[in-house]
Amino acid sequence: MMSNKLMGPIGRLMGLRYKSHPWHGVDIGKDAPDVLTCFIEMVTTDTVKYEVDKETGYLRIDRPQKYSNTVPALYGFIPQTFSADKVAEYCMGKIGRKGIRGDGDPIDICVLTEKQIVHGDILVRAKPIGGFRMIDGNQSDDKIIAVLNNDAVYGKYKDINDCPALVIARLKHYFLTYKDLPGNPRDVEITHTFGIDEAYEIVRRSMEDYLTKFDTLSTALSNV
Repeated sequence: MMSNKLMGPIGRLMGLRYKSHPWHGVDIGKDAPDVLTCFIEMVTTDTVKYEVDKETGYLRIDRPQKYSNTVPALYGFIPQTFSADKVAEYCMGKIGRKGIRGDGDPIDICVLTEKQIVHGDILVRAKPIGGFRMIDGNQSDDKIIAVLNNDAVYGKYKDINDCPALVIARLKHYFLTYKDLPGNPRDVEITHTFGIDEAYEIVRRSMEDYLTKFDTLSTALSNV
């Protein structure tokens, strides 16, 4: 399977001795895109923006939040995904614009759960239900919305329409404002909210973009 291309015997043996890189060394899961393994960087109580350092795989402080808003869900990314040509092509087709490119990052994901998770730097299994299409400048920056697998409250949601509108509104508000600085507005917009089918398509395309970008990494590991 595509998701397992980098997870051969060499990769698993290295993981026994070294911490696996959360972007490249964690398997997205054999049931993707229905159920995904996700890496969580931030939780709902964080007042500092954390993100994975792409070179080392460790969490680093990106910046303190300038305002009092906190992310209203578990927030992180989907391993072994990449936003590039195929993701951008899909975005342009949906919004009817040209000149959009992928943002060069793994796909972001927000995971809803009734449980209070107290820290990030963890892996969770989650089921996509939809998301919203965010454009940051001329870059596609899709946000997948998912529910924690088997969650007592959110686990029964099958599509974005099952989710309370207020929850989606809070997520949108966070992502439209968390990068704002006084006197330095950002060119960010959310074009629309989408359901589970579009979420699946974005995940599939981002998996293909990942393999295109990092195929040489797979080859290098196989020759170790």
